[in-house]
Amino acid sequence: MEFRLSKEQDAIQKAAREFAQGEFDKEIALEHERSHTFPSEIWKKACELGFMGIHFPEKYGGQDYGIIENVLVVEEFCRQDSGIGIALSLADFSSEIILRFGSEEQKERCLIPITEGKAISSGGFTEPDHGSDITLMNTTATRGGDEYIINGVKTFISNGTIADFVIVLCQTDPQAKPTYRGQSIIIVEKETPGYTTADVGEKMGIKMSPTGELSFSDVRVPVSNLVGQENRGFYHVLEFFDESRIEIGAQALGIAQGAFDRTLAYTKERTQFGKKLAEFQVTQHKLADMAAKIETARLIVYKSAWNFDQGNIDPKLTSIAKMYAARVAVEVADEAIQLFGGYGYMLEYEVERFYRDAKVTEIYEGTREIQKNTIASALLGKL
Repeated sequence: MEFRLSKEQDAIQKAAREFAQGEFDKEIALEHERSHTFPSEIWKKACELGFMGIHFPEKYGGQDYGIIENVLVVEEFCRQDSGIGIALSLADFSSEIILRFGSEEQKERCLIPITEGKAISSGGFTEPDHGSDITLMNTTATRGGDEYIINGVKTFISNGTIADFVIVLCQTDPQAKPTYRGQSIIIVEKETPGYTTADVGEKMGIKMSPTGELSFSDVRVPVSNLVGQENRGFYHVLEFFDESRIEIGAQALGIAQGAFDRTLAYTKERTQFGKKLAEFQVTQHKLADMAAKIETARLIVYKSAWNFDQGNIDPKLTSIAKMYAARVAVEVADEAIQLFGGYGYMLEYEVERFYRDAKVTEIYEGTREIQKNTIASALLGKL
């Protein structure tokens, strides 16, 4: 068993770190944070250098790497800046569903523009009345000849207002028992008549990542926009979640490390009562606890990524990774603010933004309670 990265993985990690340090300028980040705008210029540069879709095959513009390499990039991006890091790592959100289950035409049409920096994707799963429960969809897709007619509403959708296309989970068979056996995944392009988006409003964090509400009113799309098998959409999404939750774990890991980096540096410089903060034993213990949590989170996130790359689908492992790394991010960022004191509460000192951005990792892609349900289900089986 190896507990070290390969030379190639080391190089990818270093390249991601150097890119983030060079491009994620603090003042630019604050400008995007205040204006709630997506860092499109940085995203395009990241695409040009091959960081976006690094886990896609080369024929779709990727680098033919696995989930572990994508995790390394996401971690380094979020370590340098939580807002920019999350925005960039979500730019290809849900496109893996097309990668895993789509037709060759869909892959060429959708994935290549993503890696080239010409398109942003989105996933329409969450509904106003259901939240994390995707076993029943109020959004319907009715087959009419060679078209699907879609009606419904999705909410809290990452990239909802800027995505060039959205991958929508719809109820295609309302008579199915249980209901999730009658769901399908369908691609809807942004210019399709009847499809509209609206921003959900002010958020606590991830202000560089637009969050939207999507409305479908008799939206007609060709049957060729069906991804995978009809009425198998629920299962396609679950497999995607096993992959995407690893990425969210990597976001959380990077945020925790970034908050810790700033805190460690600050405690070595800040003087109180005639001593550096780092000289106080209480500070040393806090730093030790933070470091231990981050190292533990890194092990489980890397293991879950490695396991997925081996072709193993393990919902228990990915849920543990996402749940634990997210909790660590929140706890470390909270302690970072405490050690910074009043300065930690100020936007300029970054750790308060890391805290706000950390919290969402416990909510999206399934709340921590949903992760516990998944873990418990794997442990107990059918009672």
